[in-house]
Amino acid sequence: MGFFATKTRRNSADDSEARAELSELTRQGLPNQFEAVGEALASGSGSVAACEVAGRLLARDGASLDEALELLSRTTHLVTGQEPAFVDVRALSMAWSESTLAYLHQLSCEDPLTGLASLAHIRSRLSELYRGQLGPSAAEPGDLGETHALVVVELPEDRPGRVAPGDDHFTRAMRLTRLGEIVRTVFSGTETIGRSGTNRVVVIVERDARLGRRVALLRKMLATADHPTRVWIEGLPPTDDGAASLLDELCRH
Repeated sequence: MGFFATKTRRNSADDSEARAELSELTRQGLPNQFEAVGEALASGSGSVAACEVAGRLLARDGASLDEALELLSRTTHLVTGQEPAFVDVRALSMAWSESTLAYLHQLSCEDPLTGLASLAHIRSRLSELYRGQLGPSAAEPGDLGETHALVVVELPEDRPGRVAPGDDHFTRAMRLTRLGEIVRTVFSGTETIGRSGTNRVVVIVERDARLGRRVALLRKMLATADHPTRVWIEGLPPTDDGAASLLDELCRH
């Protein structure tokens, strides 16, 4: 796409007159977060500030830079019939990058991208629990499945309204980070919360009377936050080796 169009838009009174307010039909066709950009383009009043705001909002929502630029191009074509001006592209890109870096700099956990516990840490924690469940003979394992479980939260591979090519590893890591933050608001105690593969968060939890209610609350919070996710309780196998196989399976797409 010709994002870096060299032709700049006039900001004169004539241009402002030529572009009146957006029609209702055009307004309805604008992508989310781009109404202000469309209005600025239509009025000719200058769209740099609106592009900066859109870039920050899209980064906050987990959109990739490729997706953000695609939406800017779509908006500009819809309103003006032209490619985005370089100043608009630069404004949106810089705002997206600054917002993304600021977000990542706040992370302080094992995984530098998501802040979630690594798969190795989850595996180690489960092994500790299995060792603690040894029977009287110190050889026969107890049934950890009766006392503990995994809560699995899955971010689907396909998200409605998203551009698939822009759904890269970095973007998905940011979405998992936000997903993990929501999970922590429900499981805020000593539970181990980690990343499993590229699209799942797993929590090692105790099976108690609160578990069903907490999972129901998590589903409700994710639905309110507009996270298209699956949430389920995964039973633990009777042996440590079986748990290792289960984690391997959960890491696969």
